[in-house]
Amino acid sequence: MTPFFTRGMAKATELTRSGKLQEATALIQSLLHRPAPDTDLSATRPALAGSVIDGQFTRLEPNATLPKAAPPKAKPDQTNQRASTTPLAATLRKIAAGGMPVRGPRSGQADPAPEGSQFLSLTHSAAQGSRRYRLYIPANRPAAPMPLIVMLHGCTQTPEDFATGTGMNAMAEEFGCMIAYPAQPSGANAQKCWNWYRPEDQVRDRGEPDLVAGLTRAIWRDLNADPARTYVAGLSAGGAAAVVMAAAYPDIFSAVGVHSGLPVGSAQDIPSAFAAMRSGSRGQPHRTAVPTIVFHGLADSTVHPDNGAAILSQALHAMPGLRATTLQGIAEGGRHYRTTAHLHADGRSLAEHWQIEGAGHAWAGGHSAGSYTDPKGPDASRQMVRFFLQHKTA
Repeated sequence: MTPFFTRGMAKATELTRSGKLQEATALIQSLLHRPAPDTDLSATRPALAGSVIDGQFTRLEPNATLPKAAPPKAKPDQTNQRASTTPLAATLRKIAAGGMPVRGPRSGQADPAPEGSQFLSLTHSAAQGSRRYRLYIPANRPAAPMPLIVMLHGCTQTPEDFATGTGMNAMAEEFGCMIAYPAQPSGANAQKCWNWYRPEDQVRDRGEPDLVAGLTRAIWRDLNADPARTYVAGLSAGGAAAVVMAAAYPDIFSAVGVHSGLPVGSAQDIPSAFAAMRSGSRGQPHRTAVPTIVFHGLADSTVHPDNGAAILSQALHAMPGLRATTLQGIAEGGRHYRTTAHLHADGRSLAEHWQIEGAGHAWAGGHSAGSYTDPKGPDASRQMVRFFLQHKTA
């Protein structure tokens, strides 16, 4: 990230906020795709203080297990379909309007919680601050310590909305897990995004990672959660934050699930975050092996699908020698998808990449009563839980 690019993105932000979308579009295109122009940027102001990583969503149907190979109905060249990129001016209009695309329509109601379950409202406080969170404890409670899944929501979402949209509480009942949903307050980010792009929120024992890790340890201490089977997952900004948590705390999280997110180290500020969202980023390889499952829609015009591949590449850097197998399938809702699983010699899947044809920036298989869900494809929640429960921390 050069000083010229940083100043240029700050200038583009200023132009966007002032309504000069044509000028902002031309400037960003020149910064991303052409040599640096001879533009005088000496009078630029700092970039925006907030960033958004959410967009229009769609939803996917349930699959209980890793899919078997199935001949796709789509044409062969559709298998490698790239994101249908939203015109840059349209993206800028979203930012100028407040930075967040319009929430997708909701319909229906989530399934009621069974009698005997609990959905607690709790708060964790530490030196770095405090965070409210919801904790789902299933009615189906095994006597042994339960697996724990920490779910990080996307921008503008709440723990309650995220729980409804992902349907993870139903997975908790089926598999005997606890689910924690930390809340990002608007005081920490105006759009309630996790600040995955800030250097202080990408490292161990600082910022938001320290808060989420402390919250997780508190659940271990106070409730019947299993430290050896604790996982983290998230959507969009929450997905990027989940990868940060897994990389910073491999001693806490046995595996990570990322939906429509970005790799660790893909950005250090808002201009580089915008560039990574738009064009993809390689990030930085993991130093410690963390089993990783990634979902990304190939028509995602908010976070480029190349980011999903980069997250897998980060994980595989620390897990060499795995056997890769690729399967194609069609979800009950009609989505075509491709799954590449990287297998250990003992048969466990240590890394998976789910690429979904025609899907945008949405939680696959989510419930339409929640925001940002895609009911037409594979059930990301079920597949994540299936993947997670293969793995334990020694």
